[in-house]
Amino acid sequence: SPALQQQVACSCRASPPRPGSGEPGQGAPCLCLPFPQGVRMGKAAPGGGAKMSRGMGVLPEEQEEEALEELQSLGWYHDNLTRHAAEALLLSNGCDGSYLLRKSNERNDLYSLSVRARDSVKHFHVEHTGSSFKFGFNEFPSLKELVLHFANQPLIGSETGTLIVLKHPYPRKVEEPSIYESVRVHTAMQTGKTENDLVPNAPSLGTKEGYLIKQGKIVKNWKMRWFTLYRNELKYFKDQMSTEPIRALDLTECSAVQFDYSQERVNCFCLVFPLRTYYLCAKTGIEADEWIKILRWKLSQIKKQQDQRDATSTL
Repeated sequence: SPALQQQVACSCRASPPRPGSGEPGQGAPCLCLPFPQGVRMGKAAPGGGAKMSRGMGVLPEEQEEEALEELQSLGWYHDNLTRHAAEALLLSNGCDGSYLLRKSNERNDLYSLSVRARDSVKHFHVEHTGSSFKFGFNEFPSLKELVLHFANQPLIGSETGTLIVLKHPYPRKVEEPSIYESVRVHTAMQTGKTENDLVPNAPSLGTKEGYLIKQGKIVKNWKMRWFTLYRNELKYFKDQMSTEPIRALDLTECSAVQFDYSQERVNCFCLVFPLRTYYLCAKTGIEADEWIKILRWKLSQIKKQQDQRDATSTL
């Protein structure tokens, strides 16, 4: 009931909009419901064993095993699926509102809800306290209650303002055609190579999207633009509803991403390219930091792949 509800920190960390801003970027409220007042969440004990929860005492490991068995029976629980694979599945074979649940690689008591939102995939924490599941502002006493919540297509908001209706659970088992081509040509194109020359290589899929304020190239005014980061491309659009980008920036040509303090605005950063430096501003320092971190991580991955190719070519 409303009397039991209270505003607390949610796993998607959404924040209320700035009064009167009317801007579509940072600040859409999270629409997960608050959980009852006075409930405190348990913490994982060292070694991933029994956990403690206020008023509950020690939670036996058998309870953990039962919860795991329940999860395994859930058709859209993908167990040890990685973040990268989850993004690949949802981007290539899902649609807006497709989602799946998987283990988080951060802690034993955390799971990740991966959700397809337009051209990116967002990840939210689901915490298992041993006696309940916590998602957003809600605490569910059992997996059955959590699943029932998802059956009613909840709406969640991310901190960048994206609202997502969870519509389509992505199944763990997908029927695939048993069709194989016959080999008609088969010959080696090089000689003298060994298994050491087989270097697996693929671009990282880490995705992000949101509104940023961008400085013009000739006229140094500032305009709000919708940015999407996918693979090694950073695109910006007139707004979130536009389908054709104004420009697509190839991050393989970017030499640096860094905070910028030369502008009169705050929360600014820049991307350095050979022919131009792009100046961008986020609404908050946290959001600017997130963009810088993922863009720098992309550049480090690009450099690592280039170093691998260079090492292979010199062998």
